[in-house]
Amino acid sequence: MFRLFSVFAVLGALLFAPLSASAQGLDPENTLYMDLKDGRVVIRLRPDLAPNHVARIKELTREGFYDGVVFHRVIDGFMAQSGDPTGTGMGGSEKPDLKAEFTDAPFSRGVVGMARAASPDSANSQFFIVFNDASWLNGQYTVWGEVVEGMEHVDAITRGEPPADPDKIIKMQVAADAK
Repeated sequence: MFRLFSVFAVLGALLFAPLSASAQGLDPENTLYMDLKDGRVVIRLRPDLAPNHVARIKELTREGFYDGVVFHRVIDGFMAQSGDPTGTGMGGSEKPDLKAEFTDAPFSRGVVGMARAASPDSANSQFFIVFNDASWLNGQYTVWGEVVEGMEHVDAITRGEPPADPDKIIKMQVAADAK
């Protein structure tokens, strides 16, 4: 009986374990794993839309820049924003700002966009994930990815501007580098 249970336990673990990026049909070099308190979020990168923004996100991710960074602005029904190492919404990386890469890709649920200041060419390291349709952002902010798995974990991020006890990115990695 114990052996039968063990066989079913192993099979269940294999069947319900998260699939790797390549097993999901995603390019591991253009897939991010973002680990949050409630689980892993898988983001498909869109270098076809924003090659410079994707390159920056991957560069910062590989440097460990996003590990431990909080979600400093989370608006119910709109979006969760992170990527500022100061946690204030005023900071960024030491790298130069990026030129806008606006497209007609819509901001629908799970789309990841680059945050910026008033200037279209002021994006640096901050990004946001929209909870719902945010079509008023279309063509005004750079779309660089989309959540393909784990949106329920994004939905669970603590709300606030800033949240009293903000959630953080535990670890973010390019799938090709994941161990």
